[in-house]
Amino acid sequence: MAVLRPARPVPTPSMQTGAAGPGRATGFRRVRSHWPQYLAISPFYLLFSVFGLFPALFSLYLAFHRWDGLGEMQFVGLKNFQYLLGDGTFWLALRNTFIIWFLSTVPMLFVALAIAAMLNSTVRFTAFYRIAYFIPNITSLVAMAIFFGAVFSTNFGLVNVVLQAVHLPAVHWLTNPLGMKIVVATVTTWQWTGYNTIIYLAGLQAIPSEVYEAAKVDGAGPIQTFVRITIPLLRPIILFTVVVSTITGMQTFTEPQVLFGNNGTLTANTGGAGHGALTMVLYFYHQAFDNHDFGYGAAIAWAVFLVVMVFAAINWRLVQRRET
Repeated sequence: MAVLRPARPVPTPSMQTGAAGPGRATGFRRVRSHWPQYLAISPFYLLFSVFGLFPALFSLYLAFHRWDGLGEMQFVGLKNFQYLLGDGTFWLALRNTFIIWFLSTVPMLFVALAIAAMLNSTVRFTAFYRIAYFIPNITSLVAMAIFFGAVFSTNFGLVNVVLQAVHLPAVHWLTNPLGMKIVVATVTTWQWTGYNTIIYLAGLQAIPSEVYEAAKVDGAGPIQTFVRITIPLLRPIILFTVVVSTITGMQTFTEPQVLFGNNGTLTANTGGAGHGALTMVLYFYHQAFDNHDFGYGAAIAWAVFLVVMVFAAINWRLVQRRET
């Protein structure tokens, strides 16, 4: 009598590749087949991890400690943030930063949009004008700050010479709190107007000419066309420039640091007389690298990050198109 034996199972991919299954093996083979591409992009991730991700995480860790940069770290919990909430100098720096941002961003974007509209309507020397308006953005910011410091000088500055020529009193731009903010805002406006002009010009050139031709047929004038057609169609571009200007404006550092950071009669990097040009980032720099309080400096840095995110979100909501 023959004995019936069970049929031998046919090998399957999961049996051949082990418990991992075909998915994991296929994924591993896919990685191996594309290793040159992964190797090509790896330098960015390595550099970002070393110089971007690790410093950010370490600063968050440092914000909960007291450290002078040399000795042993001392864990203090939320004390740095508690002290920050009651620090009047920080709130002064926040107010100064907001005023400087408002004095620079609002006129800068209006002027940039007006210049872009004029460039869009010209037919000759367009490339020359684009380069001329963009040059301030690639010029050394330190050099520009020194130049504007001389222009707004109290005794020999060009601005006071013009004021006196029209029989107006000279202004102490570099010692008056409001004047100091105006000087910093002027430098910022000078630097970024050309950058925003090029962006607006690109947006204007993307608008179909048929839209303007239809508006002319309907009898719309230049102002009506600009307000009712150009501005709505440029809304995404305007949103981008507002958000970017908010992020950069809330991180103002170089201008006040160069103009008022090395005044021999005052503590370095405190924003000049009466802290009139003290910004949040300059205050962070002063606490960390002048007072050697790196824990509190890290707490200020994260507060700056939160403030920037909040203001960027507010501007996003104010400018973006409302869905109906």
